[in-house]
Amino acid sequence: MTAAEGRGLGHIDRTARTGSRLAVVRLLLPLGWLLAAIGYYGPWIAHATAALTLSGADMAEFVKFLPAVQDGTLAVARQLFYLPPVAVVAGVALLITSRRLAYSWALRLPALALCVPLSLQLLPPAWSPASLVTPEFRLQVLALGLCWLLLAGSWLLGRLPTWLSGPLTVALALAAGALPAWQMLLVKPHIDAVYGTAPALGWGFFLCLAGLAIMALVGGLLVLQSRRGDVGLWASV
Repeated sequence: MTAAEGRGLGHIDRTARTGSRLAVVRLLLPLGWLLAAIGYYGPWIAHATAALTLSGADMAEFVKFLPAVQDGTLAVARQLFYLPPVAVVAGVALLITSRRLAYSWALRLPALALCVPLSLQLLPPAWSPASLVTPEFRLQVLALGLCWLLLAGSWLLGRLPTWLSGPLTVALALAAGALPAWQMLLVKPHIDAVYGTAPALGWGFFLCLAGLAIMALVGGLLVLQSRRGDVGLWASV
């Protein structure tokens, strides 16, 4: 075998490995988005009585009525429970139109469309235009506006190099998983006290964390491959 043939075979092998990594990333990323979104809608506090079952979307509003929060003995940043939908929406906006990942419009359009109702989870359960400018809900409204700006600019964000969108995805996913989980650990004993029993953490909580973990993993893969200089897939546009 000549040196040229060896280089040619090496290039083919490298291209095949790059293609296999691309296939894994392209599969895992939408799976992570989907699991995180479904988990957010699913039960975070499980209870046999449906009215006492709390989804991720319910947590931010429910915790402010806990007696310990009302009397100021428990400091809770309830807005942290809104991080999972923000992370999913921002993650979709960053990567769904990436030229390197090359998702088809058959996936792009539904993903972007479904992010709109997901982002609306940032609104309070009963709201009016006047209530949205109050200090209590102002941060949520700003986050909602940011989500919509990111979705509107997804075509431009898709031009970002993966060495930049990868770390952003990791940061979003880790923050959206760790911070609400920390708040859940703080409020869970107080929820138990209010319920008079210890309801289990629901499947939605764990599914949401699993989806965010997949997002972080994929973002890490993008960072790792960009550091290795795998320019066939990971170079900037």
